Amino acid sequence: MRVFRRRPRAADHSAPARRLAGARESGAAATVGAVNGYAVLESVAALPVSTWRYLWEPEDVRHLGPMAQDWHAAFGFNQDDTTIPVVDGLGVALVCIQALHRRVEELTAEVDRLRDAASVDTPEGA
Repeated sequence: MRVFRRRPRAADHSAPARRLAGARESGAAATVGAVNGYAVLESVAALPVSTWRYLWEPEDVRHLGPMAQDWHAAFGFNQDDTTIPVVDGLGVALVCIQALHRRVEELTAEVDRLRDAASVDTPEGA
C-alpha cells in the first residue's frame, strides 16, 4: 500500500533545486545498504530515556529523550557524543516503525493460522 503520492515537480527549476539535484546525482548522500530493523529496535528498547533541560533554561522546563552519550554508544553514527542529529533520530524511528510493522504482520498471520487450526479442531456443536 502506498501512502504518499509523489507530487509533480514545478516547472520553475530554481538554482537551489538544481544544486540539490546535482548533489544527489553526484553521490553526495551515499547509501550504505540495508539495516537490520529488529537489531535497531532492540537497541532502542534498551536505550535509557530520561527528562532533562539545557543549562540555560528555567528549572521548570523539561525535555524527554536519550542522552547523546547513550545514543552514541548505542549507534555511533557520528563522532560527536554531545548531540543527536535530527536526521539520525528520524532514521532510527523509521527503521523501528518498519520493524514493528513487520512484527505485527507476522503475529497477525500467526493468530489467523491458530484461529483456522482451532476452528478445524472444534466440532460444530461445541
